[in-house]
Amino acid sequence: MSDIKARAQGLSPDIAARDIINVVKDTKNIYETLAIVSRRARQLAVDLKHELDQKLEEFAEVTDTIEEVVENKEQIEISKFYEKLPNPVLIAMREYLDDELYHRYNNLRDEEEEV
Repeated sequence: MSDIKARAQGLSPDIAARDIINVVKDTKNIYETLAIVSRRARQLAVDLKHELDQKLEEFAEVTDTIEEVVENKEQIEISKFYEKLPNPVLIAMREYLDDELYHRYNNLRDEEEEV
C-alpha cells in the first residue's frame, strides 16, 4: 500500500482533461476503459480506507463521557496526509495510462451463449 501512496503523492489532485484516443488505445471502447478504471478505483478506495482506519485505531481512546475531547496532533497529521492524496479515480487512471493495470475478458459469457 505504501507504494500506491508514494506514487500518488506526485499526482496533481486536480482533474485534468485526457486524450480519449490515448485512453481507449487498448480496449477501443470508452465504456470498457471506464469500467476497468472504476473497478481499480474502488479497490484503491477500500485499501486506503482500511489502512487509514488501522492507523487511526492506534489513537482511539475509550472514554465514558462525551464531554472529554482529546486532540491528538499525530492523528491530525495522518488524517491531513490522507486528505491530500488524489482521488482514487485519478490514481487508477494514471495506473491505466502507464500500463500498470492488468485486465482480461471473461469468456464465460460467450461459452454460455453457445450452449
